[in-house]
Amino acid sequence: MGLAAAAAAMVAMGSSTMAFAAPSGGALNLAMIGEPQGLDPVMSTADLVGTIAQHIFEPLYTFDGKWAIAPMLAEAMPTLSKDGLTYSIPLRKGVKFHNGKDMDSSDVVASLQRWMEVSARGKSVAKEVDSLTAKGPHAIEIKLKTPYAPLLAVLAAPTGMAAIMPKEVLAPQLKQFIGTGPFKFKERRPDQFTVLTKYEGYSARSEPASGYAGKREALVDELRFVPVPNANTRVEGAMSGQFHYSDLLPVESLGRLEKAGNAVVPIVTKNFGFPYIVFNTKEGVLASQALRQAAHTAMGEGELMAAGFGDARLFTPEPNFFPKGTPFFSEAGAKFYNQRNPQLAKDQAAKAGYKGEPIRIMASRQYEFHYNMALVYAEQLKKAGFKTELQVVDWATLVQRRNDAKLWDVYFTHSGFFPEPMLTPPQMGDGAPGGWETETKKKALAAFNGEVNPQKRAAMWGSVQQLIYEEVPFVEVGKFNSVSARAPKLQGYQPAFWPYFWNTSLAK
Repeated sequence: MGLAAAAAAMVAMGSSTMAFAAPSGGALNLAMIGEPQGLDPVMSTADLVGTIAQHIFEPLYTFDGKWAIAPMLAEAMPTLSKDGLTYSIPLRKGVKFHNGKDMDSSDVVASLQRWMEVSARGKSVAKEVDSLTAKGPHAIEIKLKTPYAPLLAVLAAPTGMAAIMPKEVLAPQLKQFIGTGPFKFKERRPDQFTVLTKYEGYSARSEPASGYAGKREALVDELRFVPVPNANTRVEGAMSGQFHYSDLLPVESLGRLEKAGNAVVPIVTKNFGFPYIVFNTKEGVLASQALRQAAHTAMGEGELMAAGFGDARLFTPEPNFFPKGTPFFSEAGAKFYNQRNPQLAKDQAAKAGYKGEPIRIMASRQYEFHYNMALVYAEQLKKAGFKTELQVVDWATLVQRRNDAKLWDVYFTHSGFFPEPMLTPPQMGDGAPGGWETETKKKALAAFNGEVNPQKRAAMWGSVQQLIYEEVPFVEVGKFNSVSARAPKLQGYQPAFWPYFWNTSLAK
């Protein structure tokens, strides 16, 4: 499928196989950027939800250290019919849910049906599925209406996850968080902590650990995810040893962390992801494509990246969505990138009928680079004659408000890199915030996703990227490396976009 080639220039998650007997026991204090909106990974594509929930829940497939798809709750990769429409998926035997029940095909079918009903990613898949059935207690079959190349990658995504749960607990709104993962849910106190404990009945895979794939083992007794919205507080907590891991630290803290000696271990995760700016195509002033184009003409993506990340070692402004050397590299639409042309933007806005309505920009300071970029973009818009209204909210509020198209016009977020375009960002699918549902999008993606030949499909990506630049449902700003930190005694941690803490331990 060309995934390994795509992954080579993306995030290298590495292998966490250990040649020594890791110590066990203890609890990890993990400083996260804020409070998760919930713990149901099916309902949300928010990274914070996925980061926590991936320890509780597991999908049929996942990504290994090179971003290749690998089985997790599935026993093996699926058998595919000659016409590319039928996926026969064997299931692992002896896998227990946290309530002690054995997982079988009825749980998998019910979980995937719920996923296709309530998840933005799942709804996109549902349109392609002709039938989903159990084939005995340990196998399922998915029949598609037409070939759909992204299927396994979407099933493997940790956000908007196709998480497998006991069929008895499934509901539109989950009340019990019961999965198959190495940790089980214990307690959540909003704005204080979410606590997970080691699941003694966990059934691990036998393959060597690699990225999110292979053997997972809970080597500590407890994970304590602590919301720490203030980025500087996360830095101080890392420096003092209060936290064993501190997520997404300000880039300007890197020098200080590097000079801290043995007190803390700074982590720079290369090719971590990309910030992107979502435009409201459904309601409000930017529902007009012409005005979205004007708002983009005013933008200087290079200036935004500098404001967000400062150190030139930590960011790259470039128009291609995927890195050079990967299958989906394309410079289509590059002329629209980094224009920073206020006069042209003003002329375009006037021609489009702009009447001075404020553009409402949402950003959160919990991701400091979001906020810094939002400040600069508001000024760029003002120079082009737009009125702006900056709404600074906590991340949980932003995630909630972005689902109501009446409340915003622009919001700032970011994503990690995948080797599958349909996973980055959610706006590529259906039902995501922003409401990008044009007929041209549907036609372009139907052709792109219906092509199962990897080389032909890769060549088709340029037309999709061009369409995104023309219709401006979102703007990919550039590429960045992230800064985080761990305590020296946290062993086995492998840098990853969604940090995971199975196979990690505390030195005695």
